[in-house]
Amino acid sequence: QVQLVESGGGSVQAGGSLRLSCAASGYSDSDACMGWFRQAPGKEREGIAAIDRHGTDTKYADSVKGRVTISRDNVKNTVYLQMNRLKPEDAAMYYCARMFCPPILSPRAVHTWGQGTQVTVSS
Repeated sequence: QVQLVESGGGSVQAGGSLRLSCAASGYSDSDACMGWFRQAPGKEREGIAAIDRHGTDTKYADSVKGRVTISRDNVKNTVYLQMNRLKPEDAAMYYCARMFCPPILSPRAVHTWGQGTQVTVSS
């Protein structure tokens, strides 16, 4: 019943920007912490960013710190991931996740996964 649908992925030149969106249904977005994960071919799924219920506590992976911003709009039940200065290494399938709190960058903290949106970065 809980569904997460990602959008906003696509192809971008290195150094460019993308904003990913995650629309939640079946529950209020304010009920849980939320996060973004990514997985490239041959690599483990890694946590990128996470945010608490109120949008005041955020966590970022060292690999993207300073280049990405996670935010949420609880009225719209939507979570966003703004990505800037993208690198070819950022190319991956990006997944939205409903998580247990407090926000931790671990797949073991995930309650519900979205189906993903593809991000491609060309050099």
